[in-house]
Amino acid sequence: MDVLNLKALLITALIFVPIERLFGLRPSQKIFRKAFFNDLIYAVFNGVPIMLGLIAAVTLATSTVGRLVPDYVGSAVSSQPVWLQVTEIIVIADIGFYFAHRAFHAVPLLWRFHAIHHSIEELDWLAGHRIHPVDQILTKSASFVPVYLLGFSSQSIALFAFVFHAHALLLHANVKLNIGPLRWLIASPQFHHWHHAHERAAYDKNFAGQLSFIDALFGTMHLPGKAVPERYGVDDPIPPTYVEQLAYPFIPKGKIHEAPTSSDA
Repeated sequence: MDVLNLKALLITALIFVPIERLFGLRPSQKIFRKAFFNDLIYAVFNGVPIMLGLIAAVTLATSTVGRLVPDYVGSAVSSQPVWLQVTEIIVIADIGFYFAHRAFHAVPLLWRFHAIHHSIEELDWLAGHRIHPVDQILTKSASFVPVYLLGFSSQSIALFAFVFHAHALLLHANVKLNIGPLRWLIASPQFHHWHHAHERAAYDKNFAGQLSFIDALFGTMHLPGKAVPERYGVDDPIPPTYVEQLAYPFIPKGKIHEAPTSSDA
């Protein structure tokens, strides 16, 4: 992890830790909660493999499928105002994210990677970093590859990447945030906390990363009033450490003892 990324992580902590103390959904939850240091390892070391994987996916897509996209499409798209491009990117990217996310819940092989993320039992700003690199590379590719193929400008893509990352941290944060009717349009912490809920009614719900209305359109939204989940996590026997979690999806099921799974969690 380079110095710039380390500074970014520190700045993020300085922003979110006070917010979680002041507006905590669960005020009694400790800053150094269960698995905090394991998730810190993800934040420190996951960036490089994910970035390399995403670059490889974008490069492959643009050098193959990208050749089928007429040049005038990219010219027209990139000539739009940046704010409009960012808005369009959010919609396009989140549709891709939604379907990739659903696949990771529906396909048993993919779920073994995604179960690492759902093994989080105490949510906060740092918990959002606990994602298996294979999971993150594939879901981010589903978001970013269409954006690059359509020719959006580098500036608009960079702004979107910043918004996407900041929003993801907020969604996992231990904060109580009431955004009123906007919750039916924009994903909120309550929306995403229900996605992590270890409760039957919330399974296979709230897949969108930024736009909750996508779940409303496809019948997968779960927002029961002002209620919040009582607990998070999965029944899968997820090991506790970073290295073990990276290896977990590759270990044949017969080699480990598994509790009843909730692959639709």
